Amino acid sequence: MKIKAYISKLWYTELMSKKIFDKKKREDTKPEFMKVDKRKKVSHANIETIKGILSKHKKGFGFVTPEVNEEENPVDEKERQDIFIAGKNLNGAMNGDYVLVALLPKDRDSKSREGIIDKIITHGVKEIVGTFEKNKRFGFVVPDDKHFYNEDVFVKKSDWKNAETGDKVVVQIIKYPEEGNSAEGKITEVISRFGEAGGDIKALIRQYNLFQTFPSRVNAEAKAVSKVKEQKDAEFEPITDEERKGRVDLRNKTIITIDGADAKDLDDAISIEKLENGNYLLGVHIADVSHYVTEDGAMDKEALKRGTSVYLVDQVIPMLPKALSNGICSLNPDVDRLTLSVSMEIDSTGEVVSHDIFKSIIHSAHRMVYDDVSDMLEKNAVDLISKYDDIYKDILTMKSLADILHKKRDLRGSLDFDFDEAYITLDDAGIPVTVETAERRIANRIIEEFMLIANETVAEHFFWMEAPFVYRVHEKPATDRIDEFKSFVRGFGIVMKGNTENIHPRVLSDLLKEVKGQSYENVVNTVMLRSMKKAFYDVSCDGHFGLGVKYYCHFTSPIRRYPDLIIHRIIKEIIDGGISDKRNKQLRKKTETASELSSKAERHAQELEREVEKLKKTEYMSYHIGECFEGVISGITNYGFYVELPNTIEGLVRVESLNDDYYDFEQTKYRFIGQRTNKIYTLGDKVRIRVSRANVDDREIDFVIEEE
Repeated sequence: MKIKAYISKLWYTELMSKKIFDKKKREDTKPEFMKVDKRKKVSHANIETIKGILSKHKKGFGFVTPEVNEEENPVDEKERQDIFIAGKNLNGAMNGDYVLVALLPKDRDSKSREGIIDKIITHGVKEIVGTFEKNKRFGFVVPDDKHFYNEDVFVKKSDWKNAETGDKVVVQIIKYPEEGNSAEGKITEVISRFGEAGGDIKALIRQYNLFQTFPSRVNAEAKAVSKVKEQKDAEFEPITDEERKGRVDLRNKTIITIDGADAKDLDDAISIEKLENGNYLLGVHIADVSHYVTEDGAMDKEALKRGTSVYLVDQVIPMLPKALSNGICSLNPDVDRLTLSVSMEIDSTGEVVSHDIFKSIIHSAHRMVYDDVSDMLEKNAVDLISKYDDIYKDILTMKSLADILHKKRDLRGSLDFDFDEAYITLDDAGIPVTVETAERRIANRIIEEFMLIANETVAEHFFWMEAPFVYRVHEKPATDRIDEFKSFVRGFGIVMKGNTENIHPRVLSDLLKEVKGQSYENVVNTVMLRSMKKAFYDVSCDGHFGLGVKYYCHFTSPIRRYPDLIIHRIIKEIIDGGISDKRNKQLRKKTETASELSSKAERHAQELEREVEKLKKTEYMSYHIGECFEGVISGITNYGFYVELPNTIEGLVRVESLNDDYYDFEQTKYRFIGQRTNKIYTLGDKVRIRVSRANVDDREIDFVIEEE
């Protein structure tokens, strides 16, 4: 920490600890209606107030999102505007607090509203993750989350635990800010030591209130059900005769898995046959996780709470303990595994003409990886074809069927966003050494097509049975968002067809094909995706707009997604004899809960995944200050434009850094134009940039244009 900042904090902390402040002066700075008259209670009779959650910005101001009680005060989503709170009007409120806001008189020329925090109803945070700094007599924790702007937490020497300066810690709030005092807390956990490899990611994981380890009860249950022998090689007890009962024995079939080289939780396997009538018989075999995770047990409750596994650059936060996810449930080769299978007869047009869903037992013949299968199909790799000669014919058949299924999806207008994804490599110290684009090759597409058709088939089957279920829903985009997108693509000379009030996915699918290979392809893909609504889980089968289907669910990944796990449990109950009326009601409540919690968990996981990726990308660029790269303008704002490099890293060219002219921002045309030179910077333009700054703490990368 810089000396000036440190001295400032020292003075401030000493000042607050002695409680030296001028209450009268602070009271006089408040508006008339906020001043306290000790002889009377404050009257809000003529003041409009709202309640909501405060979200602070790293620059010191905040916004309050009003709560909505639909029964008492139904509010249209468009009218539910956030209330701006200036930094001076926060009155000690912290990020996440549930507050009462007194609204300031509305400005005629402004559509937005402004307010003052009148009262903190409940505090939204009990602990904060941050970096510890200590002095001889006291210490403080600087929050990692920039929403906690200028909210360092004072820590007495007796509450340091064993933390040292620079350590990432968890501090529990024991006294909230009041009357000018900063918050006080005690350190409850040291997440990582200063300079520890992977400590930054560990701190982010903890900041999101996620845990890589499991409670002891969960671990004990996992160990018991996974049937691990007490041996060093950690072999598993074989599947028993009792477990085989009621299952179709598929161990004599050629079944394989195809996954990434680093994957350890193999939850889907496939088989293929070409029938005499020319149709294909596709088998999708999914790990029977629900056999081991009993309803309402310790593992089930923990899995519901987590909702999903989270995949970070070099770490995984699993939904289930490794004894299951990497062990007894993983469809490893050369061992018997319990599965739930979908067998589908598919004709030459991609139509599923018949199907069956049943409990099974399999014995995977090979653990294949995407690159090897792709090399066989794309490069005719002779060595790999020879090595896997027993399944090579099946792989060719798989490709043939996948092509048919993809063509069918394409005809119905299924959206296929072909985004470049980052593949980040870290060294042993946790430092990013490469950032490249991850290849989406033919083997990846084969598995994708097979999982999509299995999910669709299962969803339709149980929809018509009117069973309690969890569906994957993706609603049509809002008309105003599509109107904006239509205006956006017009800037590239693209005329979007169709009625925006009832847009068909085929219109958008055709547009994606039109921009394929263009310099602005990724920009158009990104803006279109942002125009879409987010998919979610629900008990109602309301269709999936992006895929262009009416029936869809997530069935194929019960190791890492709770919705898949709960519908496996329901499917097996129906297979085993049906569901009583009483059980039906019980399951409907459980599926409602699972849908809501899993949707929230998914959004939470996506935020963390993005944050970790931004962290490591920024860190990577911090080692390349002054270097030049080619990129494409991917976004335009009033303060500059974003440039995306071929490896997916994005940085900002600030308008004030453009020294050759004064540039005007033309919002409707998504461009900057020079007043004197008429030089234009617009979306999709190729530019050469130099890296000027990379702020790892704020996840900000700045570029400047490198002149020819």
